[in-house]
Amino acid sequence: AECILSGIMSVKGKKVLHMDRNSYYGAESASITPLEDLYKRFNLPGEPPESMGKGRDWNVDLIPKFLMANALDQSQLVRMLLITQVTRYLEFKVIEGSYVYKKGKIYKVPSTETEALASSLMGLFEKRRFRKFLVFVANFDENDPRTMEGVDPKTTTMRDVYKKFDLSQDVIDFTGHSLALYRTDEYLDQPCKDAIERIKLYSESLARYGKSPYLYPLYGLGELPQGFARLSAIYGGTYMLNKPIEEIVVENGKVVGVKSEGEIARCKQLICDPSYIKDRVTKVGQVIRAICILSHTIAGTSDNNSCQIIIPQNQVNRKHDIYVCMISSTHNVAAKGKYIAIVSTTVETNDPESEIKPALDLLQPIEQKMVNISEQFGPTDMGNESQIFISRSYDATTHFETTCDDIKDIYRRMTGSDFDFAEMERKQKDTFGDVDAADN
Repeated sequence: AECILSGIMSVKGKKVLHMDRNSYYGAESASITPLEDLYKRFNLPGEPPESMGKGRDWNVDLIPKFLMANALDQSQLVRMLLITQVTRYLEFKVIEGSYVYKKGKIYKVPSTETEALASSLMGLFEKRRFRKFLVFVANFDENDPRTMEGVDPKTTTMRDVYKKFDLSQDVIDFTGHSLALYRTDEYLDQPCKDAIERIKLYSESLARYGKSPYLYPLYGLGELPQGFARLSAIYGGTYMLNKPIEEIVVENGKVVGVKSEGEIARCKQLICDPSYIKDRVTKVGQVIRAICILSHTIAGTSDNNSCQIIIPQNQVNRKHDIYVCMISSTHNVAAKGKYIAIVSTTVETNDPESEIKPALDLLQPIEQKMVNISEQFGPTDMGNESQIFISRSYDATTHFETTCDDIKDIYRRMTGSDFDFAEMERKQKDTFGDVDAADN
């Protein structure tokens, strides 16, 4: 988030100094290489076995996320990548399948009328009702009352929309959590507009590539912060890695600089993650993530080299979904014949690892497992007076929507206006010309 914001602020003409205590870009959103470093990070005994291949073949994400392929929705990272033209530094590959968990088994997520009729996830009559629902969503247009079928996007709840099409609880579960990508069921009693837009985004993203709506950068997610670091540098931003932060200097309640190695870099505004300023954040939860190295694809996924699996909360008597994302050597993140599956969820009990057992059971046998439980923080200081703008910790989801929302929220608080995609696009055209067809 901080790398994206430093890139955006540099494009806007701000003078940006970006310091990081680590020797690499991206902090918790980095990809770790070689494999030996990952073993050390998780205090695993000895060196990786020879069966794991060369250590440099591995680029393992600490925080797994996929990108939605459709850039039309303003909350999506893809649009930021296209408009800032950071895509010129990255290559992407489509994720081969999107699946949902039901009663111990996994099924391909149906998101089109054809897939709905062919899906084994539902019975015959359910298929027909779900197909009608998808047709309704695809045609829904706020500016054309004929497409609304009596549904008011601002007042009709999503629960009422599901009721209108007589959808069963299982269908509601995978629609809300695997298509609309909600983390909880709170959306059910809110106006349906957002849910309809989310389902449309999923379907339109899927239509671009056919296999799934998700993209993933070659060599891992660590390429994203590096790409935005390059963008910042092009516009005059300065990056300093391995830079210890001794103190955030505040005078009369407002930030005036950052002290490092006895020197103070003066500033008018400061962006940082919660770890740099712990007295201005509060704990909002915990996330468990398990990095699992496999020598096989996941059963039931048609031997796909990559996939996402969502386990809806109601299927395992929880309040939060469980996410599984798998990638492989085809993405240049693992040795040939090896697969990285990362399980994540929001912690609800005193035994976090038992909470992800349904997902771990899907991955057996697991060759190596590395578990991390991290605390989530949110800012108590919103920066109005202090001009200190603190990002939120990454959540358990395997997509970037919540991260993009946080980036846009910080931008709004820093500048007093919403992020203007059109303005950013104009600035980029002035520098680079039109976006390449290949980027689109």
